[in-house]
Amino acid sequence: MAAQSFDLIVIGAGPGGYVAAIRAAQLGLKTAVVEREHLGGICLNWGCIPTKALLRSAEVFHLMERAKDFGLSADRIGYDLDAVVKRSRGVAKQLTSGVGHLLKKNKVTVVMGEATIPSKGKVTVKTDKGTEELTAKNIVLATGARARELPGLEADGDLVWTYKHALQPARMPKKLLVIGSGAIGIEFASFYNTLGADTTVVEVMDRVLPVEDAEISAFAKKSFVKQGMKIMEKSMVKQLDRAKGKVTAHIETGGKVEKLEFDTVISAVGIVGNIENLGLEALGVKIDRTHVVTDAYCRTGVDGLYAIGDIAGAPWLAHKASHEGVMVAELIAGKHAHPVKPESIAGCTYCHPQVASVGYSEAKAKELGFDVKVGRFPFIGNGKAIALGEPEGMIKTVFDAKTGELLGAHMVGAEVTELIQGYVVGRQLETTEEDLMNTVFPHPTLSEMMHESVLDAYGRVIHM
Repeated sequence: MAAQSFDLIVIGAGPGGYVAAIRAAQLGLKTAVVEREHLGGICLNWGCIPTKALLRSAEVFHLMERAKDFGLSADRIGYDLDAVVKRSRGVAKQLTSGVGHLLKKNKVTVVMGEATIPSKGKVTVKTDKGTEELTAKNIVLATGARARELPGLEADGDLVWTYKHALQPARMPKKLLVIGSGAIGIEFASFYNTLGADTTVVEVMDRVLPVEDAEISAFAKKSFVKQGMKIMEKSMVKQLDRAKGKVTAHIETGGKVEKLEFDTVISAVGIVGNIENLGLEALGVKIDRTHVVTDAYCRTGVDGLYAIGDIAGAPWLAHKASHEGVMVAELIAGKHAHPVKPESIAGCTYCHPQVASVGYSEAKAKELGFDVKVGRFPFIGNGKAIALGEPEGMIKTVFDAKTGELLGAHMVGAEVTELIQGYVVGRQLETTEEDLMNTVFPHPTLSEMMHESVLDAYGRVIHM
């Protein structure tokens, strides 16, 4: 069979790949996308979306347990774990089907199979029906990443889980160990802890959520501990001894090893890029610790070959991948492309309480040489937060004292993952403290705390 010819071939149909394909098709490029497993990638099938469905169930359960706080009564409060998981999978399936519809609507050719790049401009796809040959002047790598597994801590699906196992649990853990306190680890810890698991989190760094501002991490830790979690920082799981129905973890802290028993372990120690079997080495693509090295426009240095999303390195976020997909499609189509600025991409963690941030932490801003002004405002000072029964949290802003530039914003508390976008827009528009202070925020809303935090940085806070 003669090779099918396209203007662009995208390998991987996750939030980076399918968005790149759709945008390219909108711009008149004949486009194909190759996917080996599920349309929507990890995000829609095994990441962002199904985890949020699980966490929503846990949130509602938590609110039901607090019914008396709202003048309500609820008897025999419980949950059906299978039903919770079924709902989560249903949400994922709905959105995955939507991706297929969008690709079809935009006349993107979808090829299901395993792709390799035997030479520049050529893609070979192993499908259920045989091998297909595709050609294109431009190829975008959007193959994503998978869970990192450390020697001796490998998942078995029974006692030791990855995120995939944790999304479809065969049982409810009674005593749970979560290795790693990044977004993935903390979200699963929050979910299972809320549903009643005796949860311990081990973090090798000096604090949980180590990429966040230190003050926000400390606030979140205090809340987690209050909820019953055990947090072990500056600690490392050295060994897992597996027996029938239990795991003995050897946890080293300060040079001393402690043995603790659990019935379930979730390993969340980072990710590795899906770079294998693509033929990248032969093409001359540079690889750094399982990720493809690119420039600001996602170019690999090999003519006509681009890499976006998780395979192209941090930050490993779906919205970063999608933006890169649009940017690359527009670049290929000859449009004016806007490169991604990593420091202006928000990070969100959907634990309880939620955590969100954009830009530099206070410590990072100082390390970069900025003279800073810092503002803070607590949830307890906000009327809407009190009315919602969510008085615990804070918003912190960091400004350049010389120019008034918003260097960073950091939040912990109810719905902060929805609030952070206000500051993201502010950074994109190069907003100063004066712009923010002169903006009228609606009352009563949680967003008023964003205003008050800015006012506090300049000694003008009202409600504190």
